[in-house]
Amino acid sequence: MFKKLLVANRGEIAIRIMRSAQELGIKTVAIYEETDKTAMHIMRADEAFCIGSGPRKDYLNIERIINAAKATGSEAIHPGYGFLAENPNFSKMCTEAGLAFIGPPPEVISDMGSKVIARGIMADANIPVIPGTPVLQNGDAGKEAALRFADRYGFPIMIKAVAGGGGRGIRAVKDTTELTRGLELARSEARMAFGNDDIYLEKGLPSPRHVEVQILADQYGNVIHLGTRNCSIQRRHQKMVEIAPASLPTLIRDQICQTAADAAKAANYVNAGTVEFLLDDEERYYFLEVNTRIQVEHTITEMITGVDIVREQIRIASGEALSLSQRDIHFRGYAIEIRINAEDPKSNFMASPGVIQIYQSPGGHGIRLDGAVYQGYEIPRYYDSMLVKLTVYGFTWKEVVDRLRRALEGFGIAGVKTTIPFFKQIVNDPDFIEQRFDTSYIETHPHLLEYQENVPEMEKLASLVAEINALGYNPYAESP
Repeated sequence: MFKKLLVANRGEIAIRIMRSAQELGIKTVAIYEETDKTAMHIMRADEAFCIGSGPRKDYLNIERIINAAKATGSEAIHPGYGFLAENPNFSKMCTEAGLAFIGPPPEVISDMGSKVIARGIMADANIPVIPGTPVLQNGDAGKEAALRFADRYGFPIMIKAVAGGGGRGIRAVKDTTELTRGLELARSEARMAFGNDDIYLEKGLPSPRHVEVQILADQYGNVIHLGTRNCSIQRRHQKMVEIAPASLPTLIRDQICQTAADAAKAANYVNAGTVEFLLDDEERYYFLEVNTRIQVEHTITEMITGVDIVREQIRIASGEALSLSQRDIHFRGYAIEIRINAEDPKSNFMASPGVIQIYQSPGGHGIRLDGAVYQGYEIPRYYDSMLVKLTVYGFTWKEVVDRLRRALEGFGIAGVKTTIPFFKQIVNDPDFIEQRFDTSYIETHPHLLEYQENVPEMEKLASLVAEINALGYNPYAESP
């Protein structure tokens, strides 16, 4: 087992990784940019290393991160999610530097990172894929191929970036005009976001459900699944609410989990990953993609299985075999995770950076908080707007919804706008309560944004705190 691990990330996921490492007796190293020097993950590590002035560019600087690992005597690097987590070159350079990369091998990340290659691997393994095109050529040849595809499969059609991920690089079109106009726009967006303007088309599924399966695989060919998650409630193809397990007929659930395990074997997968699927209204499922990293929503799977996924990641990367077999995995109850972001839902979820003047969080039975903020913390405008992930657990669906409602009422945050009022609307919506939702849920429920801002008491309290701070009062100082 490793003695020291560097976490190549920030925020809540960095803290989450450190917790599992510390339980295993592993010292942890945080990295940070100068613009992020007040971040909580620095305080939670055994030591911290500044990698540059920032913002953002140094968290993406492979050479600096590897040099930091060597300088601190780290033996392994965990990339978390985002930043370099799905960069095959990062995985390769870590290995070449004699550092264990806690994630899949570089060739797996590369293959699964190309949506076209991934689709080909799955098709060869007889895993159902949505009809699609190869990479489209630029110019007239690409337009002609796109129009032929539309003639054959009809609309809607999804234009996708080959190198896309995290809900980005996707454009839905509903007619020929939008298709021809969207091809170049999609290329431009892909070029800016991923440095790669390759695109392809997929047949669109009207209002599908988005279901994913958590898998674990070791280097000895052992693969297990940890069940399903329903991640259908999304905005701009990015997840907002995640639920485990997905509500599916037993036969479909068992089939989709076995298919995910087969997909991992077909990809020669090692470490933790997520195989994602879309389900149509007849509950036929189709391969969507493989996320080659820990997922934001891994917490809900941990809640219903009791498995520490990050701990297993570290063990696998150290060369150990899986500590669990499929018969050891048991599912109990329901879990829901929501992402509380510093955003204004009424302004198209625009980021709301600022100073957190008041931060009060809920607690009690069945509640888990994964966050990286504190009262007085200034949320930088340069990074992810997530404040905290709220995960709740219950034996039944009704119990978990009731607990989520109670937990949301237990938050008190002032100084920035958050998504909490929006989630309060969702948790009281009849369709959500009855589990009637798909990927069009937010668009088809505009009333969710018709809430009233109810913050006068918090604003008064925040104002009082500001006045006290201005007087220089320190409640922790010794009395004169």
